[in-house]
Amino acid sequence: MEDAQIIDLYWQRDENAIRQTDCKYGAYCRKIALNLLGSREDAEECVNDTWHQAWLLMPPERPLRLKSYLGRIVRNISVNLWHKNHAGKRGNDLELLLSELEDCLPSGQNVEREVEEARLGEVISGWLRTLPRNDRVLFVRRYWYGDALNSLADEWGISPGKLSQRMYRLRRSLRAVLEREEIAL
Repeated sequence: MEDAQIIDLYWQRDENAIRQTDCKYGAYCRKIALNLLGSREDAEECVNDTWHQAWLLMPPERPLRLKSYLGRIVRNISVNLWHKNHAGKRGNDLELLLSELEDCLPSGQNVEREVEEARLGEVISGWLRTLPRNDRVLFVRRYWYGDALNSLADEWGISPGKLSQRMYRLRRSLRAVLEREEIAL
């Protein structure tokens, strides 16, 4: 079923929308949640929460790209669950993943936060478009989908150390672009 048809089902409040969404994007959403959480049960909970959230948000929203829309929802829910489960604890892959980007991304809450977040998204998207395809794919797979460094290294046929250096150079490049664009870090 096409995305527009699935979205129409949500707008019609047809429960088949959830079944169709799960058929088309269930594996994709489960992979994101599992990569971030490491637990099948937690990942399944996040995917179910994603379907519920999509049901609540459509209408009035009509996403342009359903896959990206659902990916963002499941990622946010997964990160929130991870934080809830690890409050006061240290030492997890997601904590490492988030800490790697910590010095590249702005922090803090202020009145202009939404505007700044939209601008940040535009700058990061623009930066990603300047990268060679392989670097862009690696960056997104590591920092959006949460793929493990070792599994990416195996898949790409390079050592984890070399991949780690490559990711460090990409983060440093992103930081330089954000500083040049005067985005507060």
